[in-house]
Amino acid sequence: MQPSWPLVFKNARVLVCDEAGSIVDADVAVQGDRVAAIGHGLRGMEEVDCQGRWLLPGFVQTHIHLVQTLFRGLADDLVLLDWLRTRIWPLERAHDADSTATSARLGIQELLAGGTTAVLDMATVAHTDSVFAAAEAAGLRLFCGKAQMDRPNEAGLSEDTDRSMQSANDLADRWHGRGNLRYAYAPRFVPSCTDRLLQATIEEARRRGCLVHTHSSENLDEVALVRELTGRDNVEHLEALGLAGPDVLLAHCIHLTPNEENILARTGTRLLHCPSSNLKLASGVARIPELMALGVHVSLGADGAPCNNRLDAFAEMRLAAIVHKPRAGATAMSARTVLGMMTREGAAALGLHAGVVAVGRLADLVLLDPRRQWTGGDPYSAVVYQLDARAVVGTWIGGERVAAEGVARGMDLAALADEADAALSRVRARAGL
Repeated sequence: MQPSWPLVFKNARVLVCDEAGSIVDADVAVQGDRVAAIGHGLRGMEEVDCQGRWLLPGFVQTHIHLVQTLFRGLADDLVLLDWLRTRIWPLERAHDADSTATSARLGIQELLAGGTTAVLDMATVAHTDSVFAAAEAAGLRLFCGKAQMDRPNEAGLSEDTDRSMQSANDLADRWHGRGNLRYAYAPRFVPSCTDRLLQATIEEARRRGCLVHTHSSENLDEVALVRELTGRDNVEHLEALGLAGPDVLLAHCIHLTPNEENILARTGTRLLHCPSSNLKLASGVARIPELMALGVHVSLGADGAPCNNRLDAFAEMRLAAIVHKPRAGATAMSARTVLGMMTREGAAALGLHAGVVAVGRLADLVLLDPRRQWTGGDPYSAVVYQLDARAVVGTWIGGERVAAEGVARGMDLAALADEADAALSRVRARAGL
């Protein structure tokens, strides 16, 4: 007799998201936090009817700023450095612990309801405990670190080098390895960080087994500023300080020299591609097909809500698939490649045994109903080019359901909206914006 599993997804069309882009029709059994069996006639103590629905790995977004969700629509039509100096840094500095928690909950609601199960997040200089606590309550798989900034800026959003390191280490002590939570050191970017801070960050992260997450080469003005400050290009400078390798994740990397491209490929440094943000801030379009051909590892993220206005995995996949085609050709970014970037490759970047529906992998799963936005063609194509969050029936992390029909676990949407209105009023008043 077949064993009775704790949870079985019955009669699913499974988008495996392996390198072959396989599709299988099967039951998927979950025990503990892992996929335990894939087959037919599997029985479960809890069964989810998947007839006519598609089961696939949860989306993994590798560059997010949950603390910025509250600022959506307050920083439109600006280029990067103006966006930071005149809007984002003053608003981040005006956060309190409660407004930070509200901002994080807003983002987490959107992410979980849209099928994202894991994120790499950069918080701000203070109140990072609020982000971790919000993620813990919702069940999100979160890699996060406080933004470390020890060069003075116009908004006063910086701190002494030793204090920055001590507070980051204290956060890692409290949160790293706690349930679904991991600490990831997050020096903001070279113009915000002294060499001493950058070197201390990579040394401490490696001592603790944590990832390092920063921005690089997003905007031409930023690239020029880094050259002025350091005498080197961005990626060259980071490598010289030790920030290169598979445990270093660099958001954007739009404006790279050939030497910097080769550094990424040679060292295995991860590139985090954020097409919506890069277009909205007029930063440019990264050479993703060419970089992948060199062997650079690429995954996807939405970035923050004020430079994108959505935290939508579907929107990022669609743009990642189409924005490169005019330059690199119609076959440059296939739907299978892009869905793999949002699942398998995102998980690989974070060191998660997830991102593929396979026995032994984490049961981080999303269930889609394609009939809500009818499609009769290839399922991979539909997910990348056609569907959106309306198709998401539910989201599971480690076998636990964390969102159903557009609402994340523990969220009261009306109460959250009222809370956000009040929090934003406080923050704007303090920031004078």
